[in-house]
Amino acid sequence: MDDLQKKIAQLRSSVAEAIERMQILSLAAELEQLQADSQLPEFWNDNLKAQDVMRRISKLQIRVAPWLELEKELSEAKELADLSDPALTADLHTQIEASEQKLNTLKEDLKFAGEYDDMDAILSIFAGAGGTDAQDWAQMLLRMYVRFCESQGFEVKTIDESSGEEAGIKSVTLEVSGPFVFGKLKGEHGVHRLVRLSPFNSDNLRQTSFAKVEILPKVDKPDALEIDEKDLKIDVYRAGGHGGQSVNTTDSAVRITHLPTNIVVSIQNERSQLQNKETAMTILRSKLIQLQTEQHAERIADLKGPNEQAAWGNQIRSYVLHPYKQVKDLRTRHETSDAEGVLDGNLEPFINAYLETTLGENH
Repeated sequence: MDDLQKKIAQLRSSVAEAIERMQILSLAAELEQLQADSQLPEFWNDNLKAQDVMRRISKLQIRVAPWLELEKELSEAKELADLSDPALTADLHTQIEASEQKLNTLKEDLKFAGEYDDMDAILSIFAGAGGTDAQDWAQMLLRMYVRFCESQGFEVKTIDESSGEEAGIKSVTLEVSGPFVFGKLKGEHGVHRLVRLSPFNSDNLRQTSFAKVEILPKVDKPDALEIDEKDLKIDVYRAGGHGGQSVNTTDSAVRITHLPTNIVVSIQNERSQLQNKETAMTILRSKLIQLQTEQHAERIADLKGPNEQAAWGNQIRSYVLHPYKQVKDLRTRHETSDAEGVLDGNLEPFINAYLETTLGENH
């Protein structure tokens, strides 16, 4: 029974450490408050806000409940072990083995203990150096990420898209929703390099193309980051492209420039100017929070604008389709010869390698 008590003590210590690291108790308090709010008679008066709250409740339950249940199981197991009843030993061994398996499964959540890891994400792709080939490469990356998101059960919504002149896309912005979306996708942030025989020149020469992928936590609460209205330049203009008559005949498109950092966000996908402004502000807020995290700045005024170019020397991952096939991440050194599989959305090995490499960096 002594060995059993030691095992239980070790497991309880591991669970307590994980609960503290993942701030489970503060998340549980937030969950309790939101559940109480959802019972108020006026809760559904603002339907959109209520839906956001219900989504947050669902996410918190997924994150909090398994850890608190495991903690309770181990407390009950300790009480039984302290009775030192030989008749209980076999059942306790079985229970502890099951608890240990649960802990090993839940430990995966420790990869997502970052401040914004459980948030939805704004995923943007920008064609870089390489002309039409780069715009086609941006389209290929869009397909890769959409397929990956579908395989994970994530919901993908196109916020904005700009088509290329001959082929592909100049840029696209997506909103991706689901459990731990930002935590899973954050390692994709950076420049992606493609080497292949170009389908866009008559000599079929080898071509190197670049595209930049930007992953931001979706921060849609205005109180999460205070932005001074004096720091914003807001322009409205007539939207182009798809969207129906009302989009193309009214000044519904919105461009917001954050003057201190020179970050520009343009949105024209929604039907109303107000919707486009709200979406643009969400993306701007997300960009500023990402910058703040990267630059360790305490104040927005201290931020410098991003300057990473989608060009040679800045890539995080190379995708080679000729003269051999290889996808290699330059940060983790993870690589595979199954380039087609990766471009079809099999990104999990690369994402897991990144999470393993960075595990504990921010804690």
